[in-house]
Amino acid sequence: MYRKKPKGWLKHWDFILLEIICLQVSYVLAYYIRHREAFWHSETYLAVAFFLFIDELVITYFNETFKNVLKRGLYGELTATIKHIALIILVTVFGMYVTKYSNEISRLTIFYCGAIHLALSYFTRIIYKKLMLSRMNKAGSRSLLIIASRDEVESILEEIYMHNYEMFIIRGIVLTDNPAREEEIKGVPVVCPFEGAPEFVCREWVDEVMFFGEASDPKVKKVLDRLFETGVTVHFSVANLVKFENKDQIVERVAGQTVVTMSLNYASPRQLLLKRLIDILAGLAGSIVTIILAIIFGPLIFISSPGNIFFTQERIGRNGKRFRIIKFRTMYPDAEERKKEYMDQNRNADGMMFKLDFDPRIIGNRVTAGGKKKTGLGQFLRDHSIDEFPQFFNVLLGQMSLVGTRPPTPDEWDKYDLHHRARLTIKPGITGLWQVSGRSEITDFEEVVRLDREYITKWTMGRDFRIILKTIWVVLRGSGAM
Repeated sequence: MYRKKPKGWLKHWDFILLEIICLQVSYVLAYYIRHREAFWHSETYLAVAFFLFIDELVITYFNETFKNVLKRGLYGELTATIKHIALIILVTVFGMYVTKYSNEISRLTIFYCGAIHLALSYFTRIIYKKLMLSRMNKAGSRSLLIIASRDEVESILEEIYMHNYEMFIIRGIVLTDNPAREEEIKGVPVVCPFEGAPEFVCREWVDEVMFFGEASDPKVKKVLDRLFETGVTVHFSVANLVKFENKDQIVERVAGQTVVTMSLNYASPRQLLLKRLIDILAGLAGSIVTIILAIIFGPLIFISSPGNIFFTQERIGRNGKRFRIIKFRTMYPDAEERKKEYMDQNRNADGMMFKLDFDPRIIGNRVTAGGKKKTGLGQFLRDHSIDEFPQFFNVLLGQMSLVGTRPPTPDEWDKYDLHHRARLTIKPGITGLWQVSGRSEITDFEEVVRLDREYITKWTMGRDFRIILKTIWVVLRGSGAM
């Protein structure tokens, strides 16, 4: 899922926040210089502080104060800062006159506030811009694959390095017209032939692809269609735009390029912020519950099977990022070594997931002398999804979300076809559409992929809430294991 960029005045919300802080700090200092005491002892001055806050937002919105802020030089920034602060002071003084606060407010306080704000705001903007520009070519959290011809790729790299506001890690280059394999160009490796780009995206950590070329060529379009199967976000240079069926498109600026972006679904910053806030709140609550459960079940797990009460395992996360998932241990310590013994009993014939009807590797599970199957502590923890609670720590760390798709193990990931990769274009989740639609009873992996893809393409916050409520009901019923 692709995160839309904020538009309009909220595009530079970080500068707006810094400006608000600078203004309020300037006002506090100005009042102290004039009166030698804290201003919150005066209701009138508290009201003016609120006026200043509102003025800041209104003037930023109508004056487009931070438009092209990263492109302005020292002189341009100084004139923009002076203009912005002059407007704030004028509007504030006018507001004080209308509300008759002008008789109670020291003019020197407002003058000092404007002077301090000018110096503080100007130097804060300059320093923050330098920090942002210095971070552009350093490691970020988004990886980018560039597909272009040999003739234009160097200029494209230079342009991206100059405008890498998204702080992309350039994962590699794919050349569309040069069969000769080069090791690297401007320090970036050439990773594969053009025809192998979809497979590379499927197997490696690639968040987004930027394509420069003639997409209307039938051979090129065939490769791009296979690329879309992976679910990766693709940015097309508008100069070579071609219409792809059933693909939503948005026009934007990315790394200094005007592109048309195509993805399985789009989410606004506000939507993703809300989702992350819910994850944090749920992660905190779930982590507290996990600690309580560890006190209750930890000793029982250790007594039943001595060893660590927690189980960690490498999983594949969003777009191929690896992380270690945390669970309460429900299997004996040698479970992974014994897995090969039961491969022929796997309910998933295609081997894309590993599920047994009765797993003797689970703590307490055994077959009696009479052939009767007995379950124990481990199966109880699984049936009621108690073993899943430590994953709330993964949610807090941002490796997982409360609602998402099931993260595969590396050996499952190795078997993925191109269209399977689409299910990992979002963060994996503790629960998801697949889990509440049948949980472990679904044995057809293609059905799992279909449900996960449906969740991604139709994602809304309302849908997440419905899945959470269904999950609670499914867990209380104990109908299958997550």
